[in-house]
Amino acid sequence: MRLSRYFLPVLKENPAEAQIVSHRYMLRAGMIKQQQAGIYSWLPLGFRVLRRIEQIVHEEQVRAGHIPLLMPTLQPADLWRESGRYDDYGEEMLRITDRHKREMLYGPTNEEMITDIFRAHVESYKSLPLTLYHIQWKFRDEVRPRFGVMRGREFLMKDGYNFDIDYDSAIHAYNRHMVSYLKTYERMGLQAIPMRAASGPIGGDNTHEFLVLASTGESEVFYDSAITDLKFGDRVVDYDNRDECAAIVREWTTPYARTDETHDVSVFHTIPAERQKTSRGIEVGQIFYFGTKYSEPMGAVVVNDKGERVPVHMGSHGIGVSRLLGAIIEASHDDKGIIWPEGVTPFPVGIVNLKQGDGAADAACEAIEKALLAKGLEPLYDDRDDRAGAKFATMDLIGLPWRITVGPRGLAAGKVELTSRRTGESEEMSPEAAVARIAEIYAGV
Repeated sequence: MRLSRYFLPVLKENPAEAQIVSHRYMLRAGMIKQQQAGIYSWLPLGFRVLRRIEQIVHEEQVRAGHIPLLMPTLQPADLWRESGRYDDYGEEMLRITDRHKREMLYGPTNEEMITDIFRAHVESYKSLPLTLYHIQWKFRDEVRPRFGVMRGREFLMKDGYNFDIDYDSAIHAYNRHMVSYLKTYERMGLQAIPMRAASGPIGGDNTHEFLVLASTGESEVFYDSAITDLKFGDRVVDYDNRDECAAIVREWTTPYARTDETHDVSVFHTIPAERQKTSRGIEVGQIFYFGTKYSEPMGAVVVNDKGERVPVHMGSHGIGVSRLLGAIIEASHDDKGIIWPEGVTPFPVGIVNLKQGDGAADAACEAIEKALLAKGLEPLYDDRDDRAGAKFATMDLIGLPWRITVGPRGLAAGKVELTSRRTGESEEMSPEAAVARIAEIYAGV
């Protein structure tokens, strides 16, 4: 992509309304534009990152055996009356009446609708286990939307729902989701800690939130620092193996980690003092097991192996896809701008031409661009006729992990400069070696 042809409305000054780093940098980097309080348009750069995150979520869900579909954003109020949540949910629900006086709502979540789909099509235990999910826009009418996409009213969320014949099978679904979420967040360059949490309006007894440690987090969290040493790495998981999934969950939930809502001081103080840590956390996902809370009142039953009609056991599992952009920036930035992890970066590398219009520099940049495209990597080529300092400032602000700098002086020696955004370290090498290095870095991403 040539920057001269791209839509990247960067701002030089910090917007006055932005209170936290992620909101400031998303506005300054031209990623979003506020349309109303808590409602944003996603501009091209932000939309690219959103799609990267969405793709990782899809890949890990499918790898865990979950099946994608897509439900509508508007839901009939009658479904929520069946479950008993229509009047209980509160003012966060946006209620709508259409021209035929039918009561509807802009969905804040989809437990009722997915249960309605299930009960219409599944009758036998032989169709279980079943987990369906989608990635869809939601709306919750926050009384005080703030912090940009971290606490908006309209947001993109992955929500999935498992249907199982009994408690043990449903707990395996719970464990399977926890494992898949740990892999998902790690691929995005995040360490999201599963913490025992409260269920809120979703309901149920078993629930964990996934929180990214950050000073701007809304939740106070208490944890054993030993959990921050855990890494998933390249571990391959058999998601059908109940014992293997349960063992991974035990590994990640045995160290103490709780939000302020479920914090137990007496248990916390049994941890060695040097490992007792308190911080703030950003919630980026939550998983629930709630049994027959929805299947019983809504008649989601199957015939079991004894010929009995029994309500299915259910759970729901959410990832805040749009919120993750803010969380990643909060966890990965400096005073110059964003530092994207390779897994979610909008472009893998930036090319900076120090002397636009110079024949040799132009030709070298175009050759590097073509070589990267041939390897399936789309660079962002800053081909503007602008000062080198301005070009570097833009690249630092938008946070691409790598930068290839091309100038007449270096080319005279057959060299370009490859710079890491995270460390600031630069290395001179041939254009061909720079392309090969970038391809090697992204081969495992």
